[in-house]
Amino acid sequence: MGNLNGKTVFITGASAGIGAATAFAFAREGARLLIAARRHEKLASLAAELKEAGAIAVHTLVLDVRERATVASAIEALPTEWKTIDVLVNNAGLSRGVDKVYEAKIDDWEEMIDTNVKGLLYVTRAVVPGMVERNSGHIINLGSTAGEQTYPGGAVYCASKAAERAINDGLRQDLLGTAVRVTTVDPGMVETDFSLTRFRGDSERAAKVYQDVTPLTPEDVAETIVWTAARPAHVNIARVLMTSIDQANSLLFNRKQQVGTR
Repeated sequence: MGNLNGKTVFITGASAGIGAATAFAFAREGARLLIAARRHEKLASLAAELKEAGAIAVHTLVLDVRERATVASAIEALPTEWKTIDVLVNNAGLSRGVDKVYEAKIDDWEEMIDTNVKGLLYVTRAVVPGMVERNSGHIINLGSTAGEQTYPGGAVYCASKAAERAINDGLRQDLLGTAVRVTTVDPGMVETDFSLTRFRGDSERAAKVYQDVTPLTPEDVAETIVWTAARPAHVNIARVLMTSIDQANSLLFNRKQQVGTR
């Protein structure tokens, strides 16, 4: 797809969903993968699979992006051969609940804001100075259609993704005059464990989110992320907004009526 062979790609939230699919997509391009997540066992098994898929090398990092000091020390302590990060994919993120703001659990707010906003900032702050010093690099942030249109029961999650979009655009402005690129990829509905996480393991409720609609797949998003990274060095894809054909925005879906139902 482009000259990504040998590039060092750092992906947060890499143990499942879009993060794992993105790791495999970069592996097929011959990248060196630095994969981070909270689950050590999952990362360990994923590393072997990524090497089989074509990754030149894989380094795992057990990391909770919400922990500021840990993020800074983990990046600082990387082996010398992993310190030069060419592409950062800020993928770690989640949603909790669909409660009304005045009824919501404050701990849910804390988790979403700490992960989706502060975690993104902590990782960015730790990695980007090195890119600026080398005058080379690409930050790809994972946004959402939720960042441009709020939906009922999603105020705080939507706010966190609106913040991601603002941070993305502000960072791109701050980096003007360098060769460091900044992109946000903003998908709509993607069938991952996102809804299962949102509903704290309620699989029946999570399944209903995708009922009678064709969502995006993690691979769809991963392919787009890799495409943005593979553009010529002078091309910066500022933003990609993507949905399946069955979604217009955060509120409008084409839910297909099943045969034999009314």
